[in-house]
Amino acid sequence: MSVKIIGLKALPGIPWQDKPAGCKDVIWRYSENPIILRDQLKCSNSIFNSAVVPFGDKYAGVFRVDDRRRNMQLHVGFSDDAVKWDIAEERIDWINEDPKTAEANPWQYGYDPRVVFIEDRWWVTWCNSYAWKPTIGIGYTFDFKKFYQIENAFLPFNRNGVLFPRKINNKYVMFSRPSDSGHTPFGDIYISQSPDMKYWGEHRHVMAPGNGWESKKIGAGPIPIETSEGWLVIYHGVLESCNGFVYSFGAVILDIDEPWKVKYRCSEYLLSPQKDYECWGDVPNVAFPCAALCDPDSGKLAIYYGCADTHVGMAFAQVDELVEYVKKHSY
Repeated sequence: MSVKIIGLKALPGIPWQDKPAGCKDVIWRYSENPIILRDQLKCSNSIFNSAVVPFGDKYAGVFRVDDRRRNMQLHVGFSDDAVKWDIAEERIDWINEDPKTAEANPWQYGYDPRVVFIEDRWWVTWCNSYAWKPTIGIGYTFDFKKFYQIENAFLPFNRNGVLFPRKINNKYVMFSRPSDSGHTPFGDIYISQSPDMKYWGEHRHVMAPGNGWESKKIGAGPIPIETSEGWLVIYHGVLESCNGFVYSFGAVILDIDEPWKVKYRCSEYLLSPQKDYECWGDVPNVAFPCAALCDPDSGKLAIYYGCADTHVGMAFAQVDELVEYVKKHSY
């Protein structure tokens, strides 16, 4: 493998399906998609835009579950193989050890989580409601049984908070996408830095919407993957068509030490909503990546993505092939 993957533990049991014969795409779908259906829980209207991670010799995750009242909630789940998931019927009950935090930020709603292990715990970020307005919530867990919430990262309005998997220059680093109160018709990706996960600053612009498939707005997706070529970041881009927004995903490679600097950015989408389960649902024409599992030994990559804001799908790639494709098709 020509591209070295840095900082990840081996995952020999990663979900995988070889590229189908005749497939010309660098990312290909799992033939059994969707892997999580909208009505898997008694309470669920839909399950999508969720985050999964290795946990011991198995897997755990935080899942977006919109219930039948259409409240947006976060639920914990577990899996032996990262394909078939046992998701809790009840939402996560966040613990606020600081009573001031609990008083200032009672649970209202939460959606589109990401999860990453940094140092000694799994950190969770999500789009959190503060005074019924969207911002970036932060919490952590040691065991996926008890979840602790700390202060929100930013003021409203903000979405797509995605942490890097390690400190950079001795600071925590997080993507975000400043937004508005509704279905934001704009959006650039920014990076913010923090010494303690509480106070965020040193904001840096990363990139703005670009070509047609991502011309309306963009936002970070799964946790960045550290490689010998730079940070490999899968992100979503949105096109505004005559029938509404179309969410696809692509990839970019950022500088290792200054991750607000773009080295390569793929000009093409890598997966767009074309299958029935991506085109039909509560929000048609959405492929929204939120998580990825990667085996550094084989370079295998399994990407989890929301399908039409209704189900969860899975797609695959080889990291070295993906990096080379991004470099070759950069603009």
